[in-house]
Amino acid sequence: MLLEMIDICKDYPQGKGTVQILKHINLNVSDGDYIAIMGPSGSGKTTLMNLMGCLDIPTSGTYLLNGEDIGSASENRLSEIRNSTLGFVFQNYYLLPKLNATDNVALPLLYAGVRKKERRERAVEALISVGLGERLDFMPNQLSGGQCQRVAMARAMVTRPKILFADEPTGALDSKSGEQIMELFRQINDGGSTIVMITHELSIAQCAKKIYFIRDGVLSTGEGGPDNG
Repeated sequence: MLLEMIDICKDYPQGKGTVQILKHINLNVSDGDYIAIMGPSGSGKTTLMNLMGCLDIPTSGTYLLNGEDIGSASENRLSEIRNSTLGFVFQNYYLLPKLNATDNVALPLLYAGVRKKERRERAVEALISVGLGERLDFMPNQLSGGQCQRVAMARAMVTRPKILFADEPTGALDSKSGEQIMELFRQINDGGSTIVMITHELSIAQCAKKIYFIRDGVLSTGEGGPDNG
């Protein structure tokens, strides 16, 4: 099992007490899975994504990522895991405006200590894989929203992560660009990558192979995507 959550709870302090955001979450993700997690605003889906992405740790329960107990990991170890094992695609791209597409994609490799020549080679390869081979030196303000999201996807994949997390990846895009991005996710998954996607749109969630719903901090399964009827 690549990712396993067992009876996960997450509490936050509120006044003199605490509020429980996630309630006894159980979730298994295998290598090559493509799952979507749907939920309204305030349902706990962002908190769940933060835990899965090692941006936070649970209050109780066990989270195993590639066999490692994340709950007992240090901040430095969590940072190492995020940089070497996980990739992230967000709604707002988070590209650095003063770097071109290639340098934006290469940035995680710089943090990982990869040499300059290899950084550029891998960044160019990643950009070509998302259809931006002719936009290598373009700045973010020279790219459309869909192209910026493609750059963000290339950046997420350049470290060759075990899991790609996507948080509302089409939320800032028009419908045509959104469809193109979801086709890229399908291709990435077909290539063997594991994808966990957060969305509030059923049409986007149905691109995944399995759908989960979260409401009031409780996770439940729903009907699957095209492979699950």
